[in-house]
Amino acid sequence: MGANENVEKRADIRKLPTKIVKVNMWGIVGSILLTIVLFSAWSFLLNAQTKGREVSLSNVVNSISKGEYKKLILKDNIVIIEQQKTEKVDGKEVRSLSRKFALVPPGTDFYSTLSDAGVDIKSLKNDFYQPAVGISITDIVWLVLLALGLVLMYNLIKGMNSQGGRLMDFGQSKARMLFGKKTGITFDSVAGIEEVKEELIEIVDFLKNPKKYTEIGARIPRGVLLAGAPGTGKTLLAKAVAGEAGVPFFHTSGSEFEEMLVGAGASRVRDLFLKAKRSSPSIIFIDEIDAVAKKRGTVLHSGAGEQTLNQILVEMDGLEERENVIVIAATNRPDVLDPAILRPGRFDRTVTLYLPDYNERLAILKVHAKGKKFGDDVKLETLSKKTIGYSGADLENVLNEAAIMAAVSGRKVISQDDLMQSYLKVGFGRQKKGKRVDEDLKVVAYHEAGHAVVAKFTKDSSPVELVSMVSRGGSGGVTVFIPEDDRSLETKGKLLASIQTAVGGRIAEELFVGDISSGASGDIKSATRIAKMMVRQWGMSDKLGFVQYGDAEETTHLGYSYGGGRDYSEKTSELIDAEIKGIMENAMASARKILKDNKDKVEKLVTMLLAQEEVGKDEFNAIFE
Repeated sequence: MGANENVEKRADIRKLPTKIVKVNMWGIVGSILLTIVLFSAWSFLLNAQTKGREVSLSNVVNSISKGEYKKLILKDNIVIIEQQKTEKVDGKEVRSLSRKFALVPPGTDFYSTLSDAGVDIKSLKNDFYQPAVGISITDIVWLVLLALGLVLMYNLIKGMNSQGGRLMDFGQSKARMLFGKKTGITFDSVAGIEEVKEELIEIVDFLKNPKKYTEIGARIPRGVLLAGAPGTGKTLLAKAVAGEAGVPFFHTSGSEFEEMLVGAGASRVRDLFLKAKRSSPSIIFIDEIDAVAKKRGTVLHSGAGEQTLNQILVEMDGLEERENVIVIAATNRPDVLDPAILRPGRFDRTVTLYLPDYNERLAILKVHAKGKKFGDDVKLETLSKKTIGYSGADLENVLNEAAIMAAVSGRKVISQDDLMQSYLKVGFGRQKKGKRVDEDLKVVAYHEAGHAVVAKFTKDSSPVELVSMVSRGGSGGVTVFIPEDDRSLETKGKLLASIQTAVGGRIAEELFVGDISSGASGDIKSATRIAKMMVRQWGMSDKLGFVQYGDAEETTHLGYSYGGGRDYSEKTSELIDAEIKGIMENAMASARKILKDNKDKVEKLVTMLLAQEEVGKDEFNAIFE
């Protein structure tokens, strides 16, 4: 046999496991279906033979000894007797047959049982006997099931051997592979993050023209970490990179590496990188990588999780070189990632995605507006101005909800009113249409009027866009504030104005209703959170000064706060509590003065709210002219 024949034979052998697995899978499915059929047949036969009421063997023997039967049948290990009953119905005798059966325990001689009960077998009323045979139906069924079980076990063992001894596929990666063009997404599909796209264009160029960089001695980043708040477009960007480069794209998530079997996560990491190397140039995208890459040696990470993380570290920058395989990962928690994975050589670049500003929101809206039909009155610029703080996913949802509203109303195009109602629905919740009592409506009207009037006379407060008594989400009403510009930094004056506006609703209830309600729970939560951050995180307390308290207690990133343990003394804790309470009390005092001085404005606004439920920006400002 020549060398070429040996090579061909080995190649054929390598192809066998896949075919064997397919045959075995069909064999397993067939065995299971055959087992179900046999069980059903056995149950049918058993029910056909034992039709009637099941009783104990002693009950049947007792009926036989008394002669209370018409027919006696002994078949295999089942004793069946039929009894005739006579009943009077409307003065006439009606005869009916009843049937009952009993199972003879294995190893029991039914004839001996009758003799022990004093029954003379020769004196029985009939001789319709079917003596027990050596093998019963039950024995046959169990033998068949045993044979099927052995065949099933053989198939499983044979299948595992054909896969190199692996226990099924616990160690195989669950990543889904798409060829870049099949993602259907390019950089034209991503709007509003031009600076981030510029960073990733270099990655695309390297995957298309690697020699351009290697010849000059450059090393392209091995990994890119996309960090940002939910909905800012991290996954979309990764798919766009694959779509532009036109290379294999392996998509997985951090949670898919976890398994109840210890070591399965590390095995899946090895399998994923092996597949990516064989398909290079390629991209590995790991979504929510913080699920497996948390800091080691802390309560945030488990022992099995550390094995998975260690394997990721080795694969990304170990002894073995990996050419033309780039790892892109996404997270909204970069603060909890292990430092080892963030160092150069693994994730060389961290690209932060922030919430879009006005121009970026407008560009995103135009991208998502493609394929939708709008009326002549629609102005996306107006919607872009109102949606400060909305992510790309939020903006897409606003347009989609507006389209749904138009379709439900039976209209062919989306109107500007649809956009505004969708904006309120996405931002503040679905409108509730339940009927409310007049007393509740009065409280809600004064509460929302308090917010609006306090904001009007508070320096650094955002302008009022809408005052509404319409119940949305978990609130009885809503006051919408639209900032005049997209500011990335919050000043002390704006933060104090936000707290003062938030407490205005509760103060208005005290002054004008004479009682307070539970409707201020959200305001209390929001105002307290801002005051805590001012004192503990941002150094805005005159008494506590330019010091951060509670770094381990509350970590803030991209506007999201995460808990931990306290790292300051009890005395300091008392000072912090006093400062927070002082900020809240000062805000309430200022709001109380504003509302007392502008009582007539509050009453006028409440009258308008009770009459028309909502007061827009122009109507609201007209009250103070």
